Amino acid sequence: MTDNKPRLILVNSAIFALTFLTALIAVPLYGLWQGYQSEALWVALLFWAWSGLSITAGYHRLWSHKAYSTHPVVQWVLAIGGAMAMQNSILHWASDHRRHHKHVDDNERDPYSAGRGFWYSHIGWMLREYQQVTPDIYNNVRDLQKNPIVMNQHNHYGKWVFATNIALPAFIGWLTGDILGMLLLAGVLRLVLVHHGTFFINSLAHIWGSQPYSDKHSSRDNGFIALATFGEGYHNFHHTFEYDYRNGIRWWHFDPTKWLIRGLAKLGLAKDLRRVPTERIESARLAMQLQSSQRLLAEHHSASEWLAKLEEEYERLLAELQRYYGEKQRQLKLHKHELDRSTRARLNELRQTFQQQKRQWQALRAQLHAQVA
Repeated sequence: MTDNKPRLILVNSAIFALTFLTALIAVPLYGLWQGYQSEALWVALLFWAWSGLSITAGYHRLWSHKAYSTHPVVQWVLAIGGAMAMQNSILHWASDHRRHHKHVDDNERDPYSAGRGFWYSHIGWMLREYQQVTPDIYNNVRDLQKNPIVMNQHNHYGKWVFATNIALPAFIGWLTGDILGMLLLAGVLRLVLVHHGTFFINSLAHIWGSQPYSDKHSSRDNGFIALATFGEGYHNFHHTFEYDYRNGIRWWHFDPTKWLIRGLAKLGLAKDLRRVPTERIESARLAMQLQSSQRLLAEHHSASEWLAKLEEEYERLLAELQRYYGEKQRQLKLHKHELDRSTRARLNELRQTFQQQKRQWQALRAQLHAQVA
């Protein structure tokens, strides 16, 4: 019987297996027998944040999606931290990720399609030669090939990986008097946590959670995943509005990557932060709510009567949304001396009308769901 599976990538398989087993077995055993210095714990925490945020704020939102721009010094910090995360070079990672967004859930063209199962999208796609390396593999990242920082990291990636994952923690361990303990915590355990945190976005965030903005792709919003991934868990929002520098848009959403980018902007180290207009986000959410209620009514005996009410209320709500946000955009373009009391009062009146219509819409949906249930 012939095995048709692509050839195993031995280097990747060995790295993932050895680091995981070392984190699972050697890290706790060394802790029991020898114990860890507090310095090793703090350095591990620092390196975890540095390497993790370098993927989310750097590889992902800066270079893959160009959701903002930043100073070269910040780019160097993120490029070095990205090498520490050991998830391939910026150029290769961004190329894969742009293909993922362009062909999401396409089992043939999406590099880590969730349609091929949890294991494949989580780690399996990196263990075998599923992708053919061709001369045009980086055609979708030509813009990044003009960036000297990106290309330096790409061309010297192996050196940076060795320097950040072995040499640097070993040197700090030498300074603190425990090289092995530092390598185990700040090197291996930290690396495994960052690896699987990122991998959960490709796997778990496509199968577990809600779809408040779109069901045209498998991505999900999940606050629990956001806690382990520096805010990347609001994945349905991200796939629907991929160029927004935010993933968590509410004040209570845990999105340290967004906070870091905002902080850099306040310090003058980042600019051109891209945000999707609020009315587009609201419209997408309302459309999904309508669709959800329509599905619920699909087999209900009084569907036609409810559908008429629902669609009528939805159209009213959309009209008020457009009026409110249209006026808001108009006023944003005015000079301060043009914003008199009556102009502001009009905007406030439109906002209140929109909010009232929104409450009526939610009340109708609640009534509908209670009736059908």
